[in-house]
Amino acid sequence: MIFSSSLLENAVNEFAKLPGIGKKTALRLVLHLIKQKENEVAFFSETIATMRKEIKFCKRCYNISDNHLCNICSNIMRKQDIICVVESIRDVIAIESTQQFNGTYHVLGGIISPLDGIGPEQLNIESLVKRVSEEKTQEIIFALNPNIQGDTTIYYIGRKLKETSVKITTIARGIAFGGELEYADEMTLAKSISNRIPVEHYINANS
Repeated sequence: MIFSSSLLENAVNEFAKLPGIGKKTALRLVLHLIKQKENEVAFFSETIATMRKEIKFCKRCYNISDNHLCNICSNIMRKQDIICVVESIRDVIAIESTQQFNGTYHVLGGIISPLDGIGPEQLNIESLVKRVSEEKTQEIIFALNPNIQGDTTIYYIGRKLKETSVKITTIARGIAFGGELEYADEMTLAKSISNRIPVEHYINANS
């Protein structure tokens, strides 16, 4: 791709660094911005810069937040003694879109995957265990992707919580094994949450 302007080329190269954005799509986006008014483009860039500078992570659940506590954790109308454990912030957004869950979340920041060099110590697992103990949590719902890595993570955390009285469940397998939560339609995901099942077989089967 040959450019007549180094400014255009630099902008295209920066957009192309975004996931899922190729050079052609990047060029289309940049050309669109060139057609916009300068103040609109300035507002766009300032919004992105401000987001990156001021964004926080909830100190309780690790969700994206504007403050030290996210608006889910600070909402007294939600069931604070139920925790839905998810892999990423995208999963929080997916589940919230179903409007079928009224508890809180805990974002692990990934799942256990030895082949990828990701162990329990690199995830927000110990803080979850501590949270369950300190907050007297009644139920933990695992909403992890239905694959080997997800099951391994459920088993590991389940073992860590075995001596507690917390009820441990997992979303029903309405989602195909090997699928990902963020791509599931809202109806399937909603039913998986509503029809969650005990996770005891993960623990007992591997004891």
